[in-house]
Amino acid sequence: MKTMSMDNRKSDRILQELKRDGRISNAELAERVGMSPSTCLRRVQELEKSGVIKGYRAVLDREAMGAGFAAYVTVGLSDHSKASQEAFERSISLSPAVRECHNTTGSVEYMLRVEVSDLAAYKHFHTEVLGTLPQVNAITSYIVMASPKDERA
Repeated sequence: MKTMSMDNRKSDRILQELKRDGRISNAELAERVGMSPSTCLRRVQELEKSGVIKGYRAVLDREAMGAGFAAYVTVGLSDHSKASQEAFERSISLSPAVRECHNTTGSVEYMLRVEVSDLAAYKHFHTEVLGTLPQVNAITSYIVMASPKDERA
């Protein structure tokens, strides 16, 4: 069994704290992880430089912003060519309702996370956006009723 080095454990603790609060001061972060402020700052800078930390974001309340309706949508394409996938991805990237787009394995090619204001807005997206794309062959919607765990930023 491989044991985690002390350096890795410290880095993991830093990352956990930053995931909880990306705006934490370096002094508070250092105290929480048991390091000196200068050592902690160097470690955070190393994590940023190495690409482990890609950035910092605000966690938004989508419902407060008028996008409280969420659905996961699987999309099957009628043509499995690279050109068809690229055309679909270009089209879907233009839709502000699509918060995530994942190319997947299995019986469908894509899974989307769609966030809009309400069911009527989702129906419009389903019909007027997805329903008009020539590459789309099948659409299945999974409406989010609650999210007891959601670690997306």
